Amino acid sequence: MVGRTIIHVDMDAFFAAVEVRDNPKLAGNPLIIGALPNERGVVSTCSYEARKFGVRSAMSIKEAYRRCPDGIYMHPNMSKYREASKAVHKIWNDYTDAVEYISLDEGYLDVTGSLQLIGSAHDMAVAIKARTKSEVGLTCSVGVGYSMAAAKLGSEEKKPDGLFEILTPEAFVDLIMDRNVRVLHGIGVKTAEKLAMAGVYTVRDIHKNHKLVVNMLDKNGIHIVNLANGVDNRAVTPWYESEAKSIGREHTFQEDISNFRYLEDVLVLLARELSIKLRFKKLYAFTITLKITYSNMKSITRSKSGEAVNRAEGIYKIAAALLNEIEEKPIRLIGISLDNLTEKVESQLTLESLSGLAAEERKEKLDDKLLALQRKYGTNIIKSGIELKAENRLRTNDAENI
Repeated sequence: MVGRTIIHVDMDAFFAAVEVRDNPKLAGNPLIIGALPNERGVVSTCSYEARKFGVRSAMSIKEAYRRCPDGIYMHPNMSKYREASKAVHKIWNDYTDAVEYISLDEGYLDVTGSLQLIGSAHDMAVAIKARTKSEVGLTCSVGVGYSMAAAKLGSEEKKPDGLFEILTPEAFVDLIMDRNVRVLHGIGVKTAEKLAMAGVYTVRDIHKNHKLVVNMLDKNGIHIVNLANGVDNRAVTPWYESEAKSIGREHTFQEDISNFRYLEDVLVLLARELSIKLRFKKLYAFTITLKITYSNMKSITRSKSGEAVNRAEGIYKIAAALLNEIEEKPIRLIGISLDNLTEKVESQLTLESLSGLAAEERKEKLDDKLLALQRKYGTNIIKSGIELKAENRLRTNDAENI
């Protein structure tokens, strides 16, 4: 597609920045958000001061502590970050309704249709940065480009609190020509290693060896060669148009869990969260998958497909049945994923199903009312007794007293 104008917004060290905003005494310190040094886990994000020590997102917390023992370590406060994210997203929505949310703190805005109504993309980017600072108390880095790849690269050029524009394919290619191949969308660590084995290290090398790259990587190779030439026809996909293919949730324990009764309570909470996600999106799942990682790091999955479900009770029953089929050994991680999602559920009516139809309709109406309350007041506004009990056990990790 020709003639598009894309803005990419990336909040600066988002979780850490929210904590500094709410507690200015943290400013200037290496701040690491994630697990604590004496716990299992990884770094969710960290301040730029911590990054100077080599700390980065997804790094094990043990390695982060080795590199930065004098840093300030904090657990994430997700409810606080979600509120900040909502405020940021609200600002973006004032400039276009074509917004693709990548995460709480990152998104693409296709402002092509807004140019005549609001003004230049540069002016919109400046306004987004100013409003984010004044209304939310945070900084962001913004890229303006002719494509999604150009806008993304632009937001990375002047971090933190930067603004950079890449308005033509020629400007994009000139900027990246002698950079490592990882600068291109679609090239991860493994792909970069594979290219390096063939002597392809930079974007310039891709230009010189484009046939080799295509032969090595097939369709992804074509995409990479196109990007190396500044060609990116991907379109911003608003959240209401995106097709959800899978939804999942998992939990890593600070200590290995051998009590399977406790694990069942954990599944209650996971099922609740997934049910809310499904119902918000008006989706049903045909396949439930249980994921387990044992203490020796061996991971297994068990799946069951059947009738479409979207209620917590149904998700939990299937997941708990799958749990009962596995070997009882100490467990490090447990999770549930939902696949084969659909918006519509059609079933054949029988005399038996007709007899329960009225009760089912009453339950659906009650579900709709509960969902409306959760949308308005938050997902934690209403919980069942078993959910409250399970939540308390998960919080205290008191597996021995079940």
